[in-house]
Amino acid sequence: MDLEVSRSLTIPAAELGWRFSRSSGPGGQHVNTSDSRVELFWNVEASLVLSDEQRRMLLDRLGKRLVDEVLTVASSERRSQLRNREAALEKLANLVREGLAPPGPKRRATKPTKGSQRRRLESKGQRSATKAQRRRPSHD
Repeated sequence: MDLEVSRSLTIPAAELGWRFSRSSGPGGQHVNTSDSRVELFWNVEASLVLSDEQRRMLLDRLGKRLVDEVLTVASSERRSQLRNREAALEKLANLVREGLAPPGPKRRATKPTKGSQRRRLESKGQRSATKAQRRRPSHD
């Protein structure tokens, strides 16, 4: 089953890898016998559907989540393996979508207002007076 990230990007099922294991949490005796935890992994570096620019963006933005250029997501929230597969696919699609999103607007530097400067200086003066009263009186 291919993973549609956006209209212009679909990750083919052949590039996705699955790993299953026993899940902790609710499920009673059933949880001890079924492999309902799902790990989904995708090799960003070896992917054929990404352009060089998209690959660079994903490697830069998701760098902390990658191990050897492989993006891995796990899901064990649901009791059934099928539901966990769907959740893992959605998690991966959201991560890739966020990684490929255009950067937000740059912050425009502004000067502090006169009022904020005045308030800052008043609070500094107040703090200075408080600390001055804590000192031992001079013996003059």
